[in-house]
Amino acid sequence: MLSKRFFEERSLQDMVENQTTYTMNSAAMHVFETHKRAEQVLLKFDQPVLASMLEGKKIMHLRDSQSFDFLPGESLVLPAEEIMRIDFPEAKEKNPTRCLAMAISEDKIKQTLHLMNEKLPKFDERDWSLMDYNFHFSNDREIFQIIQRLLYLFTENHPSKDLFVDNMLQELVIRVLQTNSKKAYLENSAQFQQSSRLRYVIEFIRKNIHQNICIEELSKQAYMSESNFYRVFKNEMGISPVEFINEERIKLATELLKESDRKIKDVFMECGFESRSYFNRVFKKIKKMSPGKFQAQYQ
Repeated sequence: MLSKRFFEERSLQDMVENQTTYTMNSAAMHVFETHKRAEQVLLKFDQPVLASMLEGKKIMHLRDSQSFDFLPGESLVLPAEEIMRIDFPEAKEKNPTRCLAMAISEDKIKQTLHLMNEKLPKFDERDWSLMDYNFHFSNDREIFQIIQRLLYLFTENHPSKDLFVDNMLQELVIRVLQTNSKKAYLENSAQFQQSSRLRYVIEFIRKNIHQNICIEELSKQAYMSESNFYRVFKNEMGISPVEFINEERIKLATELLKESDRKIKDVFMECGFESRSYFNRVFKKIKKMSPGKFQAQYQ
């Protein structure tokens, strides 16, 4: 998170959407603070934007989509000129809502897409293209770390910071595109499994999540060599096959742990984990708490 000193050194100009902006060659970072409850606050940018919540809660109203809560640890990708209507149901003077918006030049996005199609082509020869706008997602560890690094770089007084920012923006765009690609595969895996080998593999993993699943078996399902399958999967999903399998197993585990009669030793075995220690380690890495603590919240 941004340091307390960062906010304390800023002068409060407006109780609603107090804004500080830092501009670089390929992007502008806007940091917003809201210190009192408000409704229907309008906001738009003339470039594509990645908005990321830092503290508090917003309710977002976007064109052609239902309203939704926007919470810390989540991001939202919006096209240029998209009008946002925002409610701040919990903002207070001593507990403000804080959000950043990274407006990225369209030229930078096009350059990154060109690089990906040249260096990281999709295995079925489809081009990487702009992500689905109004894409709302939870930050993974890598995207969270990039955002934190960009927050620091934009405010740093360094003669080379334009170069640093440019490189980090490129990685951010790539990881968001991969996250968007992963979402598309997950949402359509059952419907399109016959037309895409990766979608078929994803459905295979989900159907066999309680069993031991190895890369050798998955590569056979995709009719690829193990090395090629691993490269293709990580390129298009943004994570390795093992990381994806663990994510799916933890999704199942969280649902089972909500049931009051479930014992943790039965849950980890039902989700395909071979040992409780490994299950505990993976669960805590993904959910930021132990399985026991998670289960206690639902008892």
